[in-house]
Amino acid sequence: MRIRRSMAVVGSMLAALTVGGPGVSTAASGPPAAAALDRCPERASVTVFREGGIPLLDWRENLEFDGRGTLWVSHVTKHRVEGYAPDGTLRTSFAVPGAGGIRRGPDGMMYVNFGVNQLTPHGGIMRFDPAAAQPRPEKVVEGISGINGLAIDAAGNFYVSRELATGVLKFRPDGTKDEEWTRKANVFGTNGLEIVGDQLYASVITDTASPVVRIPLNDPARHTRVVELSPNPLKLKLLDDLTYFRDELVVASFRDGELIRVDPATGRSCVLVSGLRMPSSVRVARGFGDHDPRRDLFVVEASGRVLRVTVG
Repeated sequence: MRIRRSMAVVGSMLAALTVGGPGVSTAASGPPAAAALDRCPERASVTVFREGGIPLLDWRENLEFDGRGTLWVSHVTKHRVEGYAPDGTLRTSFAVPGAGGIRRGPDGMMYVNFGVNQLTPHGGIMRFDPAAAQPRPEKVVEGISGINGLAIDAAGNFYVSRELATGVLKFRPDGTKDEEWTRKANVFGTNGLEIVGDQLYASVITDTASPVVRIPLNDPARHTRVVELSPNPLKLKLLDDLTYFRDELVVASFRDGELIRVDPATGRSCVLVSGLRMPSSVRVARGFGDHDPRRDLFVVEASGRVLRVTVG
């Protein structure tokens, strides 16, 4: 989610959007609509890994682990990418204009969206080597705007979300756009993206029902809703990034300060964590010192904080 989200996105939703939104198909019986969500049975504790600063002005947007002992965090307002050691030490930091979604590619390189900021309207995707003493990002895709989240499949294809447009963008490893795939994945207002097997899951921010959508990678026109998390259209959750954890999805609710668990097979949902400060991304800790991927999630917030969430 970008800086303009608090006014432009919310304003457009309250003024113009309707439940269901444009361009999203549903199964014949419709997706499960969540009532007021219960707490998950698992206990989850939250600790501060890195303190924040002034909320919104110190907005850390996204994060990813490289599997080699470094946590990479995109700092959208300060136009930086930061690398942290497992003990919280800042190892490196380098400039990326309007840094947003960040993911590890199958080649071991790190990829980060740039231009995810109203002050940097011309964006794309950059690549950098996480093993370099001082990473030097280079452009892989450029000339796109209004982008946010990022996912990368096993073949190295890129998927990019757009909050105020229709269609998840697909780019091939050489940077060319897959026009047909993008046209078929005609979901409006996607934010977070996560690939699980041959399915791409997307959270939708510009829809008052707060849906999570499933898009088959090999047949994107057959996208369906997994669940709708806002039973009341006046209480949209502003869903942000999501991750796959213990066979379920964990979705960040920016507005409500929650992490929500969603069973992708049934749509059953519950609140894992509440009381956060505008969480924008959540990831499973992988290859990060003593942090256990079976228990530990990391979260970044628009408050600037980086959090560790230990489940069970």
